[in-house]
Amino acid sequence: MSGTVVLIVLFAAFLHASWNAVVKSEGDKFLNTVVVVTSAGVIAVVCLPFLPAPARESWPFLAGSAVVQLVYLALVAAAYRSGDMSQAYPIMRGTAPLFVAIASGPLVGEFLSAQKWSGIALICCGVLVLALEARRRAGANRATTVFALINALVIATYTLIDGIGVRHSGAPAAYTMWVFTLNAVPLFLWTIVTRKGELWPHFIKRTRLATVGGVGTLGSYGLALWAMTMAPVAAVAALRETSILFAVAISAFILKENIGAKRLIAVALIAAGAAVMRLA
Repeated sequence: MSGTVVLIVLFAAFLHASWNAVVKSEGDKFLNTVVVVTSAGVIAVVCLPFLPAPARESWPFLAGSAVVQLVYLALVAAAYRSGDMSQAYPIMRGTAPLFVAIASGPLVGEFLSAQKWSGIALICCGVLVLALEARRRAGANRATTVFALINALVIATYTLIDGIGVRHSGAPAAYTMWVFTLNAVPLFLWTIVTRKGELWPHFIKRTRLATVGGVGTLGSYGLALWAMTMAPVAAVAALRETSILFAVAISAFILKENIGAKRLIAVALIAAGAAVMRLA
């Protein structure tokens, strides 16, 4: 994997941790999610007229991705309602790359080298060390763990769908914009119906965070999808999970959550995994 791709994926990881922190911050977690996704959808709609249309071969993947990502967003909100970001985020993000790596061989035809498997394993182990420590401190919050593990499977599913779809699209930027447009519209309409009168006041109070979150989620996933056209899907998915390093810092210093002492071991494992992926 080239140095340029690695740096871009690391930046995408930072953006991903940032928008998750926006969702976890004070207020209704579901409405926070809707505000972030709607903001990203508005940005995407504005950009679409200036981009070439994705190839027709990618349209079924766009439709499948839209459905799966709605499930993902609902589970993100549920996990953050039930427990700390420092517990839920590592479990969701730490196990998903393993599922992607296992499935990418038979589904995508990408069979990873032993070195890439080593890098993926180190990153996932580091993330899961954080998850286990957070779970222990939180008193083994079973609901948060269950939501996060289910969402890991969902993350792996849409990662594979979009990893294949963006390659068929011939236009990674346009594919990304359509992904967020198709996500935002049904989620926005559902919220208007089920939470009548609540969304607009919530948005007004959180305009700045909505903008930060919208740009963060759009930029993060767009850069990751571009990287998947340049490198194996499983390798990009694993390297993107270095976002946990940024998530730990955000949850400790901004959200004021108590982070366990084992984080240094986890950080070392994740950094080692990223270095292995860079050299693979």
